Amino acid sequence: RNVSFHVDKKPCQPGDVVLDVEHMTVASKIHKNNAVKDVSLKVRRGEIVGIAGVDGNGQTELIYGLTGLDKPSSGTITLCGKDISHASIRHRGEHMSHIPEDRHKHGLVLDFTLEQNMVLQRFNEPRFENHGFINNKAVRDYANYLIDKFDVRSGQGAITRARSMSGGNQQKAIIAREVDRDKDLIVAVQPTRGLDVGAIEFIHSQLVAERDRGKAILLVSLELDEVMSLSDRILVMYEGEIVGELDPKKT
Repeated sequence: RNVSFHVDKKPCQPGDVVLDVEHMTVASKIHKNNAVKDVSLKVRRGEIVGIAGVDGNGQTELIYGLTGLDKPSSGTITLCGKDISHASIRHRGEHMSHIPEDRHKHGLVLDFTLEQNMVLQRFNEPRFENHGFINNKAVRDYANYLIDKFDVRSGQGAITRARSMSGGNQQKAIIAREVDRDKDLIVAVQPTRGLDVGAIEFIHSQLVAERDRGKAILLVSLELDEVMSLSDRILVMYEGEIVGELDPKKT
């Protein structure tokens, strides 16, 4: 079939501020300098804010600081009006979906089945758990629903070990899980890394659909084409600082 590399999307209509980062600094684990230096940014409902820049300029540490994988040394992070600067990862996850940069390290438990991976952050919800016991039928039904909706291909369906799946289908599984969690903010880091053109087109359309539903999306990508075609605003990161804000239509 024909694949469109152009992302069709309506002009964005930004709403309230969902994510407000002020003067955030994150120390580097590699050298003495800070990896993120006094960064401030806002992401509103109904817009995709893209972070562009050459790899290694603080993008990874910025996302770690936002999602709780690392602790910022200073600054405040406000999500949906609440200060989450010192909140746990589970608490942050109540308002935030995270498509991580490294699908093996932070996205999946590779020796778990696909169905177990689909409920990693939700197994304690009443629909999946009763008095400490997991409702396996509900988990499997939910996994099958996501597999169908997002076209996740695996040898044995919901009971496939995540490790045995192709990288593209592992990525689709993560995106299915995070998009369906229906949170106010989606942090998408390298969402199409290593995927085929059909999967890339599908994932781009999903992110735009979520934007149109009023979600705030923070996109970090090293693919300049992806940043240019998906973003409504582009922030350029260099040596740990935001050095410019650009309008993709005029850039």
